Amino acid sequence: MVNRTVSTGVALAAAALLLAGCSSAAGEETAAEPTATGAAEETVEAAFPRTVTHELGETVIEEQPERVVTTALSVTGNLLAIDAPVVASAASTPRAGMTDDNGFFAQWADVAVERGVEVLYPNLEFDLEAVIASEPDLIIASTTGADAAADYYDELSAIAPTVVINYSDKTWQEVATIAGEWTGLEDQAAAAIEGFDARVAEVAAAIAQPEGSAQAIVFNNLEHDSAVGKLTGPHATLLGALGFEIVEADASLDTSETARDDFAFVAPENLSAAFTGDSLFLVNGDESTQEALASTELLQEIPAVVNGQIYPLGPTSFRIDYFSALTIVEDVEGYFGG
Repeated sequence: MVNRTVSTGVALAAAALLLAGCSSAAGEETAAEPTATGAAEETVEAAFPRTVTHELGETVIEEQPERVVTTALSVTGNLLAIDAPVVASAASTPRAGMTDDNGFFAQWADVAVERGVEVLYPNLEFDLEAVIASEPDLIIASTTGADAAADYYDELSAIAPTVVINYSDKTWQEVATIAGEWTGLEDQAAAAIEGFDARVAEVAAAIAQPEGSAQAIVFNNLEHDSAVGKLTGPHATLLGALGFEIVEADASLDTSETARDDFAFVAPENLSAAFTGDSLFLVNGDESTQEALASTELLQEIPAVVNGQIYPLGPTSFRIDYFSALTIVEDVEGYFGG
C-alpha cells in the first residue's frame, strides 16, 4: 500500500498558492463596471452597478446590497464573516450540537442572532413567498447540497438580483472572496482571510505536534462506509497548515462512485488498511465517536489506537466555513498547546 504525504512546508506553500488562486479565480468570476482592478482604486459607491458572472449566467447588481437574503444555508456563515448585510437565511431542521433552535449552524448561530438575521424558511423547505416578504435587494442561492435552490432561479430573479454559487468545489476562502465581490465587501473578505491565516500561523508555531503522520477521518462505525480526508480536501489543507504531516488512504480503497476532492470513502472491512495515520482527527466526531473507534475490534492494531492519539473535532467540523475552521484551530490548540 502506498500513502501519499504532504509536509508542513508543502502544506503551507499550498495554502499560500490556494489563496493566491482564489484572487485570480474570483477575478474571472466577476466583470465589474468599472473592472474589479479599477474598483480597488475607487469608492465602493463607484463600483456599482456591476455585472457579475455566476453559475447560472450574468446578473447586474445596480447598487451595493443592503438587504441580502440567502437560500444557501451553507454560505451564510461566510457571508457573516465578511459582515455582509444578511437579513434572512434558510434554516435547517434543528439538531442538537449541529444547529441552534432556529436551524442555523451552531458555529455561527450566535452571530446571526446578534445581527438580527431572520429565518427565511425552516427545514430547508423552499418558500418563494417568504423570499418575497423578506424584501431582498440581493439573493444568493446554491446549485448543490440540501439547500440548493437553483431550480427556482427564474422566480428568484424576478424578485431581486440573484446570484448562484456551487460551494461544494470551493474553499471557504473562495466563497468569501466571491461573496465579497457580489456585495462590494472585497476588503472585508480579504481581511477575514488574512486574520484567519495569521491565527493558523500563530497556533502552528505554538503547539507541539505529535510525531508521525495524521489523517482527518469520518468514522461511521462498521455500519456504513467511513471516509478519509484527501490531501486536496479542506480538512487536510487546514491540518497541514497547522503543521501536521497528512497522509491519505490508498486510492484503491476508495468506494466513491463519483470523483471527489475532499474524502475517499472506505468499506468497513478495509478500514484497518485505510486508517494508517499515527494520529486520527475525527471530523464530525465527539468523545463517543472516539470511544467507539478505540473499542472496535477490527481496529485494535491501527497506529492511532495503539498510540491513543484520536482527537474529536466536534459536530460542526464536517462543513468547513470561516467559523467552523476557527473552531477546529481552537480544538487543535487545546489538544497540543500544552
